[in-house]
Amino acid sequence: MANGAPSAGLVIGVLGGMGPRATADFFTKLIAATPAECEQDHLRVHIDSNPQVPDRSEAIAGRGESPGVALAAMAAGLEHAGADFLVMPCNTAHAFEPEIRAAVRVPFVSMIDEACAGCDHVFPSAQRFGLLATRGCIEARLYQNAFTRIGRTTVALPPTDQERLMALLYRIKLGDLSHATRDAMRAFGEMLIDAGADAIVAACTEVPLVLGDGELTRPVLDATAHLARRCVRYAYGFEPLPAASLSGS
Repeated sequence: MANGAPSAGLVIGVLGGMGPRATADFFTKLIAATPAECEQDHLRVHIDSNPQVPDRSEAIAGRGESPGVALAAMAAGLEHAGADFLVMPCNTAHAFEPEIRAAVRVPFVSMIDEACAGCDHVFPSAQRFGLLATRGCIEARLYQNAFTRIGRTTVALPPTDQERLMALLYRIKLGDLSHATRDAMRAFGEMLIDAGADAIVAACTEVPLVLGDGELTRPVLDATAHLARRCVRYAYGFEPLPAASLSGS
């Protein structure tokens, strides 16, 4: 295998299905990030794609069932199936990270922490990061708190525009990847840039389905792609898995 990686790495467990297209996007990016020279060099991955997980934003707003029980059960099942560490390509669901960690003994790699560390590394001079995220992710302050810990600030959309973005994200979940949807997402990104963002974080896994780096007047960090690359680093032992810590701590 390239880069001196072993022929087999750690088994990755993926809490997925939120939504299915976003999970498929993560898996595609994980494959693309793997330095494989033959089929057998690829990583073993257990994916629990569970679209029945209750709506995360509605739960955070106090209007719906908590997904914590479902996520904990998924995590335990993945550990039982042989996963060496867990990841979850859904940013908003990280509001329920404590329930996931309490259900397993294997490490859980935070998408939020990895994205913020990636921004710190890739954009060292950037101070303000615009968040293309769900209402629930914003209300739970997942990225705001994580960026504060590394001395950066964030920019979010005004409430009315945030609701419009939510409607757009739900359309993407249903398969609307049209030019109109892509134009609308670019417009939201430019709003954040006009409000002072030095870079944009695709902080909802539906966002990179319709928006890529180079499509805005400021750079975009794809949190999904970044997580996939970090998983490869951890699974092949290029870097040690991060010590257990809660993103919201």
